[in-house]
Amino acid sequence: MTLLPPLPHGRVRPVVRAPAAVLTRRAEDVDPRDPEVVQLAADLLATQRVSPGCVGLAAPQIGVGWRLFSLDVTGHPKTRSCHGPVVLANPSVVAASRKERGREGCMSVPELTGDVRRATQVLVAGVVPVTGAALTVETDAFEARAFQHEIDHLDGLLFLDRVAGAHGLHARSVYL
Repeated sequence: MTLLPPLPHGRVRPVVRAPAAVLTRRAEDVDPRDPEVVQLAADLLATQRVSPGCVGLAAPQIGVGWRLFSLDVTGHPKTRSCHGPVVLANPSVVAASRKERGREGCMSVPELTGDVRRATQVLVAGVVPVTGAALTVETDAFEARAFQHEIDHLDGLLFLDRVAGAHGLHARSVYL
């Protein structure tokens, strides 16, 4: 069973970088059946697919303050659980447990990575674009971290907001 319904052809969009204001505001809920939301879902996936090392992309990262993100950890070396390509509207973390520190990066902050404590097991709920069907995803490890990272974007947070201090920041030489 695929978690992703058929989408229109997506176009690649430029990625917004910090300190852009759209990255610091809570995004607005959307109607997942709205054709503009469906097109944005396709654009998120298209942009993610051409971006090396990108495992997720939230609408604010392409300048749109809507609660929508794409995620696909397929093939990433840290992946344990993998649901393939997922696009969720109006998502939230319903349950989370077993916090652990891990290194994160972000296309909107390409020059840094940071050590962030996140739950290693999560239950995420949201709505699927196109169909409007409710979806819950239970996952762990790297995919759980990626879901939380993208939902943070929708809440106006960057991974930088979750780093415990300057000792948890690291310069990145190459975005992978």
